[in-house]
Amino acid sequence: MAQYDISFSSNVRYGKAYMAYYMGKNLNVQDSASILNSGTVRFVNKEKVPGGIYTIVFGNNKFSADFLLTANAKLKIISDTTDLSKTNIIGNEDNLLFTQYQNFVAEKGKQLGAERKAYETSTTKQDSAIHEANYLKLNTELNNYRQDLINTKPTAMISGLLLAMKGGPLPIKQAYTSADSLENFLFYKTHYWDDFAFNDERLVRTPFFIPRLENYYRVVMQQMPADSIIEDIDYKLLLARTTPEMYKYLLNWLTDEYINPKYMGQDAVFVHLFEKYHSKGMSSWLNDKQMKSITDRAYMQMSNLIGVKAADLKMMNWKEQPTSLYDMKADYTLLLFWDPTCGHCKEELPRIDSIYNATWRAKGVKIFAVLSENQHPLWLNYIKENKLEDWTHVYQTAAMMAQEKNSSLPGFRQLFDVTQTPTMLLLDADKNIMAKKLSIEQLNEFLKVKTLREKK
Repeated sequence: MAQYDISFSSNVRYGKAYMAYYMGKNLNVQDSASILNSGTVRFVNKEKVPGGIYTIVFGNNKFSADFLLTANAKLKIISDTTDLSKTNIIGNEDNLLFTQYQNFVAEKGKQLGAERKAYETSTTKQDSAIHEANYLKLNTELNNYRQDLINTKPTAMISGLLLAMKGGPLPIKQAYTSADSLENFLFYKTHYWDDFAFNDERLVRTPFFIPRLENYYRVVMQQMPADSIIEDIDYKLLLARTTPEMYKYLLNWLTDEYINPKYMGQDAVFVHLFEKYHSKGMSSWLNDKQMKSITDRAYMQMSNLIGVKAADLKMMNWKEQPTSLYDMKADYTLLLFWDPTCGHCKEELPRIDSIYNATWRAKGVKIFAVLSENQHPLWLNYIKENKLEDWTHVYQTAAMMAQEKNSSLPGFRQLFDVTQTPTMLLLDADKNIMAKKLSIEQLNEFLKVKTLREKK
């Protein structure tokens, strides 16, 4: 954490200047002040804020000057809009090294760009080879410069940033076979975070931490099963536990990432985060509204995770006979929640019935269809008009709803996360949840693969 006293001077003589910090692709404002006629502005804060890569944004947000915010930073920054590369930062060695690094990278970047362009426009193999060799030489010089900084200034902030920017190791061997590729990938995944210090909160306020985090959990990390993700995030949060800013950011990001997951079954990750962290008071920074939103979502997902035994539904069928989900004997049960006034349901139900009659019935599938809204007459008409009598259709009577409410029991919407219609869940013979919230095509493919495996 850092206090700061930063004096900034430029050739801009009016308006406001903003002191901001990087958070992935975004800049968040930390402080602001009016620019004096002399072109100077001063930012002072005696309260400690997280360190990281910060910038002064000025000149109607057209220009910016980056710097490192370290502990008790007292800096003087001099900039000129005609040549921002000559920005001078006076105050500590960290920023001297940072400025030198930026200038070196900028120069090498120009040279690398020129060699790349020359290579692309080469007309002979000889020219191409020359520019390729030049490009590789310049790239090696850049990498050597970075490594030399890390080796000679191991405690400097720039060294920690350079280590964190690496983004994982290079392949360990030439990939001639699929086994080689797999070995390279596993090595890359295992050592992805080797150079990243989860106990350094300054890394949160940088432009590269969030993209690296996103790449790991969305691309590198195996998406299934959820248990592997849960084990991984628990370890990461343990590493960050002594660093409040890092811990807070990680838990917030992971919660947002998995509260509405992109892959079936990953809602178990969010439920785990709720049960182990949020419900235990380990996210005290959340306000009441945020905590209620997380809690409500967790309770909507808890009872319908993949592999969990589905709650029984005791309702009235369309012939006014008491009917239970558990009374249905089938190899597979398609649990379907729908509403006859829902336009999407009107499109999807005939398609479901068509594929049910064509293939699903032969696979041992039966359909248990639940009326989600109080539309009883329309519901009956739709069933008859579309000849869906072969399904088991049920609804909840007013008396059943009243009893459920008086007993403080969760309704079917909470038990099965019914937030839209149609909602479909596939259950096995023992009424364990196998799949949920898939499209008809995805569900059909799932059943095809499942039944083929069971035949082997």
